[in-house]
Amino acid sequence: DRIDNDRIEFEMAMLADKLDIREECVRLRSHIDVFREALAGSEPVGRKLNFLSQEMNREINTIGSKANDAGLSHVVVKMKENLEKIREQIENVE
Repeated sequence: DRIDNDRIEFEMAMLADKLDIREECVRLRSHIDVFREALAGSEPVGRKLNFLSQEMNREINTIGSKANDAGLSHVVVKMKENLEKIREQIENVE
């Protein structure tokens, strides 16, 4: 049973990548920024806000699936609750 150090390093790198949520956080922040800009504009934004909320939901779900910490899981649940409230409001926007 020889241990393959290269394989161990590869598996550790893959695991670290699977647990890393930085990319999702960056994309989520970007979607939030675009969402705010759309709200500040004068153009009709209902469809755009709906699309952005779907993208935010996708990022939040990915963060949740990578969460290996109870505190982070709690934050993900709160984000989902708040996003659901936002999505309900979007239904009233043209």
